[in-house]
Amino acid sequence: MLVQLQYTRAIAALLVVYFHSVIQLERLDPDTVFSGFRFGETGVDLFFVLSGFVMWLTTANRNMGPVTFYKRRIERIVPLYWALTLLSAAVAFAFPSYLNSTRFDVQHLVASLFFIPWINPASGSEQLITPVIIPGWTLNFEMYFYLIFGSLLLLPERVRIAALAVVFGAIYVATSFGPLDGVLARFYGNAIVFEFLAGVVIAKLYLDKRTMPMPIALVLVPLAFLGLVLGDMLSPELPRLLSAGLPAAVIIYGLVSLDFSKVREFRFLHLLGDASYSLYLTHVFTLVAVRIFYRFQPFEWLNSGPVFLSVCLIASVFVAIVSYWVFEKPVASFLARRRRSGPTTARAVAPN
Repeated sequence: MLVQLQYTRAIAALLVVYFHSVIQLERLDPDTVFSGFRFGETGVDLFFVLSGFVMWLTTANRNMGPVTFYKRRIERIVPLYWALTLLSAAVAFAFPSYLNSTRFDVQHLVASLFFIPWINPASGSEQLITPVIIPGWTLNFEMYFYLIFGSLLLLPERVRIAALAVVFGAIYVATSFGPLDGVLARFYGNAIVFEFLAGVVIAKLYLDKRTMPMPIALVLVPLAFLGLVLGDMLSPELPRLLSAGLPAAVIIYGLVSLDFSKVREFRFLHLLGDASYSLYLTHVFTLVAVRIFYRFQPFEWLNSGPVFLSVCLIASVFVAIVSYWVFEKPVASFLARRRRSGPTTARAVAPN
C-alpha cells in the first residue's frame, strides 16, 4: 500500500470523528461556536475514492475470481462490523436511553448485519436509511460496490471499467428516474457510488504511469482539500458528487502522483491508517462514553469546546488503536492463516 494512502485513511477517519464530536458538543452546549465549524462528514468521500483505487490496484493483472475477491472482502469488513453491531444492539436493548440514534429492532438488526438498506427506526419522521451503527451506511455502499466489482472480474480486464460505469449508470438511472420507488431506490439511486468509479479510473491511470506532474499535484492537493472542507462547512447547493466527490478524487490522484519514498515516514499516522477502520466504527461508542462522562465530571476546566473536542479525538484514537491491536489485527491474521492452510488441510484429510 502506498504510504500516502495510509495517511489519507487516517486523515479521512479523523475528519469523520471531528464531525461527530462537534455534534456531541452541540448536545451539551447548543450555543457552541463550533457549530459554525462543523465539517468532516466528507471524509467518507475520500474513503470511497480510496476504496475504488485499492480494489483496482489489488486485482489488476492478477488471476482473481469473484469468490476469492468476495471472501477477502468479507474477512476484512464483517468481523469487526458484526461484533460492534451486535454490541450496539445489546446496549440499545438493555440501556435504550444511552443511544439516541439507535433503537432495538430485530428486522433492522438483521438488515444491518447483511448490509441491506433499511429505515432506522430511531430516525422518526426523518426516515433515515442507516444501519444500527450509523456510520455503517457507508459499508452498505461498499458492499454494493464489491458485489458489482467482484462479478466483473469474470470479464477481460480491458473492459471492466467500462462495464462498471455502465452497470452503475444503469442502476442509477433505473432507481432515480424509473418507476422504482422505496428504500432500495432511494439508497441505490445515490450518485455517491460514482466516487468508487473515480477511484478505479485513478488506479488505472496510476498503473499506466499517467500521473499528474509533481508541481501540479503539489498545488492541487492542498487546494482540493481546502475545497473539500469548505464545501462541507458551507453546504453549497451542488450535488455531493461535485462538492465532495470531485475534490476527493483530485486529492487521491494528486497524492498517488507524488513520490513519498524519500519522505520521512510518519509512523503514528501510518499506524492510524492501519487502524482507520477501527477508528471509523468504534468512535461512535467512544463519543457517547465521553458525552456521558461529561455529564458527571466535576472539573470546571474541562468544560470548554476545544477541550471537549480534544478529549473526543484523543479517546477515539486510543480506543481505535486498542481495537486494531486486540481484535481487528488478530482476527485478520487468524482468517488469513485459515485461508492459506485450508486447501492443504483438505487434501491431507481427504480419503484415498
